[in-house]
Amino acid sequence: MNEILFEVWRGNVLESAHTGRYAVVRGGKVVGRSGNVDAITFLRSCAKPFQAVTVLESGAVDKYGLAPDEVAVICGSHYGEDVHVRAASSILRKAGLRPSHLQCGAHAPLSVEASRRLARAGKGPTALHNNCSGKHAGMVAAAKAMGAPVATYLDPAHPLQRANRRTVARFAGVRESAMKLATDGCSAPTFGLPLTAIARAFAALGADPTGREVAAAMSHHPHMIGHPCEELMKAAPGALVGKVGAEGVYGACVPGRGLGFAVKIDDGSTRPLLAVVVALLGRFAALRLDALVKTELKNHAGRTVGRLRTRV
Repeated sequence: MNEILFEVWRGNVLESAHTGRYAVVRGGKVVGRSGNVDAITFLRSCAKPFQAVTVLESGAVDKYGLAPDEVAVICGSHYGEDVHVRAASSILRKAGLRPSHLQCGAHAPLSVEASRRLARAGKGPTALHNNCSGKHAGMVAAAKAMGAPVATYLDPAHPLQRANRRTVARFAGVRESAMKLATDGCSAPTFGLPLTAIARAFAALGADPTGREVAAAMSHHPHMIGHPCEELMKAAPGALVGKVGAEGVYGACVPGRGLGFAVKIDDGSTRPLLAVVVALLGRFAALRLDALVKTELKNHAGRTVGRLRTRV
């Protein structure tokens, strides 16, 4: 049974607890683990940096002159702010494509202010406001650069998606046949792996030449990635790269040190992720980012009514 990684205390009573598992890899070897790290875990949006590697290897970045911040938004789960919409739009424009080519669907921006601006303007969200629009813009650009059909870019049998599977398998050090496949919230294929393999993939991201290019784009443009990744990378510029995924998944690496981290919160909550990742970075990478983590539980009047405890 997985252990408790995060607790919420109200007064002197344990009100909530989040169990989960984590794996830490250094130099390809597991150096830290908790819980069932062999259980299959879907990467969800943690796969985006590796999907961005495929975009680079397709030749799309050079062919269409994509800028580093545009590479970063391909990796992001962005908040639908103007800067994100412009970057995704720019990728499409440079590749001679249109927003109608995106098959991720539309949802309201994750940014409350961006949603309010749309409402005040009497406009509805488009696919460009989808938090995965950067990834999809990169995918259609890569499909076009490969000379493959754009209309079917999400088909698991499409050359682009086959290349994505090869990329993830290569970084994770597993056979393609060992990966589980499913459909993500944005309709793209997603990949299921043991947590140790996910940690190994992130460790490799900081060592592989193309992976380092992707990691550098993320590190230099953290505002394109989304939360809590932005906070982590701004707090330690150039020292780490992290990517959140839906259902309480997180992957991170410390480039140049061969360290990779993977976390899965059992109930799918994102509430414990930042605290757990910060604790792991402190324990295994000597990165002290405790200032990012709240330890007091406060109510709407600003009164301290309990505490938050990380157990890593």
